[in-house]
Amino acid sequence: MAGIAAAEPHAGAAGRAEALASVFSPRRDRAKMTDWVFDELRAAIIDLRLVPGEPLREAALAESLGVSKTPVREALGRLEKEGLVQSTSFKGAVVSEYARQDLVEIYELREMLETWAIREAAISMDEEKFARLDHLIAEGERLRSEGDLEALAEVIDEFDRFLFAQVTNARIAALIENVRAHITRIGHLTAEIPGRLQTSVDEHGAIALALHSADPAAAVAVLRGHILSVRDDQLRSLGARSGDAEG
Repeated sequence: MAGIAAAEPHAGAAGRAEALASVFSPRRDRAKMTDWVFDELRAAIIDLRLVPGEPLREAALAESLGVSKTPVREALGRLEKEGLVQSTSFKGAVVSEYARQDLVEIYELREMLETWAIREAAISMDEEKFARLDHLIAEGERLRSEGDLEALAEVIDEFDRFLFAQVTNARIAALIENVRAHITRIGHLTAEIPGRLQTSVDEHGAIALALHSADPAAAVAVLRGHILSVRDDQLRSLGARSGDAEG
């Protein structure tokens, strides 16, 4: 995806603002405008409508979103704390990029948080929730057999979101949400990995089976195996894209 930065390189500020406007959804009424601006920018970054390294100029963003620069500045500050935006001395705010070490650290945090969460889910989920997970696994298997990878990715993501929605600790849930924003974005950046989604269907099926057993240790072990499998595939993919050699 080329991103806004690569489009119409000679356009002025007005042209850039007009191009940016296509990135965001129509303005909605919100009690706090900063929240809406934050949500719009965050979604655009995660979905790669704003690509890694792309400059985030307050004036152009404010014009494209139809707001003043103040909520844009506040939203960028929040996104920087989440690690989705970084400030540079020569470009100002830009969409953050991932080095190998970034991915390693994100996956270390993911493993800590999600294995804690699934341990809790293994002893708290009821039959209705198990039925929902089983339905998603069946849907994933159907889509895999049909070769509909776009819909398959959505079903796998829905499985994860449903599972971690069972977390009742609000602070841990917030940390999981932040990490999953990065995981989703990295997934978009490495979407070309052959067979990754198809393998994830089997791995999620094993996760559901372990949860049915009400054995927290088994559920943790299966989820950890899935997390490390995805991490290793993505490390290889990002390494190949950047020309880094793996030892």
